[in-house]
Amino acid sequence: MKYVSLFTVLFSCISIVGCDNEQPNIVNNTLLEVAQASPPYQPGDDIPATAYMEHNEVYNPESVIPPQCYTKTDGVKNPCYACHQSYDDKSRPNMMRDANLQGAYEFSDLGFKNHWKNLFIDRSALIKRISDQDITNWVNQDNYTPFIEKLKNDPSWKGEITPIKDLAYPDKAFNELGIANDDSGWVAFNYKPFPSTFWPTNGSTGDVMIRLADAFREKGDTYNQDVYLTNLSLVELAVKGLDEISTPLISELRVGEDLNGDGKIAQVNKIKRRLHYVGDAKHIQLAHQLYPEDTEFLHTVRYIGVDDNGQIFNAPRMKEVRYMKKHNFKSKQSLGAAYYREAKEKSFENYPQTLYLGDLGINNNFGWTINGYIEDKSGQLRPQHEQELAFCNGCHKTIGSTYDQTFSFARKVEGKLGWGYINLHDIKDVPNKGEVQGEFLTYMMRVGGGDEFRQNQEMLMRWFNKDGSLNTEKVNAIENIYELITPSKARALALNKAYLTIVHEQSYLFGRDATLVKAKNVLEQVDDSQQPLAPQHRYVWDMQLDWKATTQHVSR
Repeated sequence: MKYVSLFTVLFSCISIVGCDNEQPNIVNNTLLEVAQASPPYQPGDDIPATAYMEHNEVYNPESVIPPQCYTKTDGVKNPCYACHQSYDDKSRPNMMRDANLQGAYEFSDLGFKNHWKNLFIDRSALIKRISDQDITNWVNQDNYTPFIEKLKNDPSWKGEITPIKDLAYPDKAFNELGIANDDSGWVAFNYKPFPSTFWPTNGSTGDVMIRLADAFREKGDTYNQDVYLTNLSLVELAVKGLDEISTPLISELRVGEDLNGDGKIAQVNKIKRRLHYVGDAKHIQLAHQLYPEDTEFLHTVRYIGVDDNGQIFNAPRMKEVRYMKKHNFKSKQSLGAAYYREAKEKSFENYPQTLYLGDLGINNNFGWTINGYIEDKSGQLRPQHEQELAFCNGCHKTIGSTYDQTFSFARKVEGKLGWGYINLHDIKDVPNKGEVQGEFLTYMMRVGGGDEFRQNQEMLMRWFNKDGSLNTEKVNAIENIYELITPSKARALALNKAYLTIVHEQSYLFGRDATLVKAKNVLEQVDDSQQPLAPQHRYVWDMQLDWKATTQHVSR
């Protein structure tokens, strides 16, 4: 298949701007030449991803098996534990209990073949012809605002519209508490990124925002920030299973409740767990480790921004915008039935089922609607195709580690200090609950690298000894996780370029990981006669963090 000149469309239609939005239009001949270069496929090779989508032919019925599940473990290198867990705590609504998957390949016959073939492509030749300045201009462009405007002006669009003014530039979008300045009700929170796909050194930056329904934000049908902060904190108490939590300063008078249980009505900075939410949501009960109905999450996956000093930040340009809404509250008992149905389907050797809802996205059958948007060939965000969306169910449906099918909020910096836009400088490498060593240090020791595939050479050179062991003393000396999980400027630019080649190909069905060279520690075909991990290298783990184990806030 001949490679189409995708950049012709890209740069004839879009102005490349920097952070200050004042740079002139740029059409770069070098980038046009890159677009005309040979892609990873040639005439006679496999069908391109776009053809599968155009003809509605399913490429990978097992797309819920993520690329990380094909890691070569050599029996001892274990990235699997971060997702696959079983717990003795019977109060957990998550009844998946899949720690056995650390020791067995429970794939269908089709799943034994690794369909994520983008992992096995060397992109070094493609990225050499993209200049550092051009990729910098590219990632500093806001593609979120025009995307929202397009949805607003599309009368045929039936899905959600989730505008946050200036979301491309978080310092403008949110106040110091993380509350969006546009009165949309979205609230950003500071959280520790999940290991290790979401570490900037492995390809992307990102953020997460939460929004509760109107009743949780209002008292007497009027917006009340004290009520909203109280209910957000009560959600955190419920999801994390805590009894009390610190909060920003809250007026009990404005809320109309004694929140800390001292029998007085005053200004408080700590609240205790209670049976019900407050304000207009006072009739709704807290549910253990579950969000209330109509809770929404917005997650942006961004390119890696690099400033003039080589500092890493969340770039304005978004690779993806991911959205979840809890359209139906399910009790623990109802969720148990849903887990049973999933297990029954698997026992009958049926492929995973995805319920598509048109513009609304997909229903994960656990009460959540999931939708996602991704860059088209020109860099504009577009709704993901059904097959691209099915990939989301791999993480937000049935894996043992999640809290109510989600990750980030359970990993929020606890209490008051966690309300505000994500800031890696403000987070130390605290341990997980029940553990002593820092979470990321422990992960890197168990994995044997700085990513699941052990191919991030920069992480290996920075933090590992020549014999392959982790330099624990060096890792323990870091002041914050920014120092540990962000890339050098050179690596950041290379990863941005590598991902851009996937955008040109629109080959997301083949994998979204921006690998620079062909993966070596990844299986192309699984041999189920071999256990992925020896028993002594399987671990019990809770993705919640012990924030009290060390000082949370780092002075800068």
